[in-house]
Amino acid sequence: MIALGIGCRRNASADDIERLIAEALTMAALQAESIGVVATERAKAEEPGIIEAARRLGRPLIGIVASELGRVSHSAVTNSDRVLHLKGVPSVAETAALAAAGAHARLILPRIANATATCALAEGEGQAAGEFQP
Repeated sequence: MIALGIGCRRNASADDIERLIAEALTMAALQAESIGVVATERAKAEEPGIIEAARRLGRPLIGIVASELGRVSHSAVTNSDRVLHLKGVPSVAETAALAAAGAHARLILPRIANATATCALAEGEGQAAGEFQP
């Protein structure tokens, strides 16, 4: 299962997020249909831009609690001091993708960013455990 992790600034537009997703898919040589789920940190799952981008992609959006993001943070390769201070993890996009991908998850595309959003892709067995919010 391939999970798409998203992080963003408050009120990031769906268009900005969608452009970043398209760039990530191109970089990973994947089609949109390859994505099983869009994941983000629980509070970010309320962001209208992320909600709309997931809707346009036609994939479910899940919000993942901080403890589950923290559980996979050792597998993140990007380290943002700002995000670590605010969210307690090195990268929201990477940890969300890793947590949502399930057991034995690994990044297939580390975090990429534009001015308002971040995106990462992870692949795993799809048996994600923990507390998620659909």
